[in-house]
Amino acid sequence: MEYIVSARKYRPLTFDTVVGQAALTTTLKNAVKSGKLAHAYLFCGPRGVGKTTCARIFAKAINCQNPTAEGEACNACESCQSFNEQRSLNIFELDAASNNSVEHIKTLMEQTRIPPQLGRYKVFIIDEVHMLSTAAFNAFLKTLEEPPAHVIFILATTEKHKILPTILSRCQIYDFERMTIRNTVDHLKSVAQQEGITFEEQALAIIAEKADGGMRDALSIFDQAASFCQGNITYDKVIEDLNVLDSKNYFEIIDLSLENKVSDIMMLLNRVINKGFDGGLLIQGLAKHVRNVLMAKDEQTLPLLEVSDQQRHDYQEQARKCPTPFLYQALKLMNQCDINYRQSSNKRLLVELTLIEIAQITQPDDADASVGLRPRRLKSLFKQLMQQSQRTTAAPQVAAAETRRTSKPAPSASATPTQTASSPTATEKPSAPPTVKLGGLGFSWNNLSNQEKKKKINMQIIPGTVAVPKEQASVTDAVFSQTDLEFQWMSMCNRMPQKLSGIATRMKNMNPVITDFPNVEVIVDNDLIKQEMEDIHKSIMKTLQIYLHNDQLSLVIRIAERQGHVKPLTRREQFELLSQKNPAVEKLRQAFDLELA
Repeated sequence: MEYIVSARKYRPLTFDTVVGQAALTTTLKNAVKSGKLAHAYLFCGPRGVGKTTCARIFAKAINCQNPTAEGEACNACESCQSFNEQRSLNIFELDAASNNSVEHIKTLMEQTRIPPQLGRYKVFIIDEVHMLSTAAFNAFLKTLEEPPAHVIFILATTEKHKILPTILSRCQIYDFERMTIRNTVDHLKSVAQQEGITFEEQALAIIAEKADGGMRDALSIFDQAASFCQGNITYDKVIEDLNVLDSKNYFEIIDLSLENKVSDIMMLLNRVINKGFDGGLLIQGLAKHVRNVLMAKDEQTLPLLEVSDQQRHDYQEQARKCPTPFLYQALKLMNQCDINYRQSSNKRLLVELTLIEIAQITQPDDADASVGLRPRRLKSLFKQLMQQSQRTTAAPQVAAAETRRTSKPAPSASATPTQTASSPTATEKPSAPPTVKLGGLGFSWNNLSNQEKKKKINMQIIPGTVAVPKEQASVTDAVFSQTDLEFQWMSMCNRMPQKLSGIATRMKNMNPVITDFPNVEVIVDNDLIKQEMEDIHKSIMKTLQIYLHNDQLSLVIRIAERQGHVKPLTRREQFELLSQKNPAVEKLRQAFDLELA
């Protein structure tokens, strides 16, 4: 017995057996019942959704001699039998992909003049009509607008936008929808039962998802999976046969992210990539998974999940564990990764960074930096540096205060006890180590102008995000270290306004050095950079004086000394030098009789 693929064997023969197009089939049946038939129809939609099938069923119903009360063909009359046996002379199918010239259209027009031999209408089904040339479309226009009374045209296409507007305006347009996963799964269940094949519903859902809304594709994949599984279609065998990434990986990634287990996620990603899956597809699948988890959090949006019943239950379970802000932030990160994936030169690193960021969304603020997790706020990045700076700055000040206290002369004997007790020298204690507070990220220009007015500083100061405490504002001879200098230098560069962004970027690559305390020297590459820095020299120096609490600080800008002038070589000189170092190059030139261009 000849084997027939499922897509042909189970092709619908009536309107009622068409899957997923209830509105369109109802309209066509009503047109047959009422006899109000247009002269031209256009069926458009994605591949494998039933356009040509509906065109054939409609053509058979139009010429049926005894249609049913519902508008279906009887399949018993001579017209229906001739169509079923593919010998009908009243229904013609034309493939416009291979018959797209003006001559083919003229031949078709000549056939329209001949009345039908059996039935009332001659029906011309033109498939892939968008493949007709512009000249063929123009030749077709007049006949399409005013065809003979016994002619009906049914056009089918997957690319409606390629058809001329003058053609569209002459047709009744029917837009076919993609098959939903639920409709596809139900139809596959029916086919499997008729074929005597056992199945898992989750496996059929994977096939429906792979078909991307096309029933013909779904049936083709079903036949492939049935052959691989030998009559028992299971989930594990289907994902192995179709090379589909198991959805369990997505559930595991989200669970590990909630627990901030970055290392486990990296190992899982490595296993996925080693199986041959692309990192971009993993991100896209994970984004779809997170979207489904978000939909599963609310009973109102639960019907939006086009998955099997078992998967819907799994999504609901994970939705109970995932905070909504976590899902929103994860979707945002994955969307950004998907946008940048094609332009990235290191795609795996981009995917890894995205997964790391997702795993750190729920990280607590006080997480230990030693475990490899990033801090939640940039404020924490500077915490250790600021503490070190405070200790370095405060130590000399405390020592100086202690020295002044011990070197103060004792009060005279004539002084009264009250005066002695109230003397600030006798009772003064070393002040607490000064602290530097991080007021926030960014700065306010209004606050900056108010601070400048209060301090009555005539020259421009680089705006700062770190407020200078009042108890330190009076300190003008503090000792600072190389680490303090580099920290304040980098902070100053980050705070410089937008108009100085160019010189700020260059200054970040410079390394200021304490030559003879408190003198600071900066080495630049050329005169141009030096001139740019000289224009804001006073502002730079004054900023460092304020934030390092030393008015004696001076800044010297010096151009780096060149090791010697290297003469650029011409191409011929480069070749001669290369030939001297490697004689094989000269032999190669002589062997092929080459000349330097």
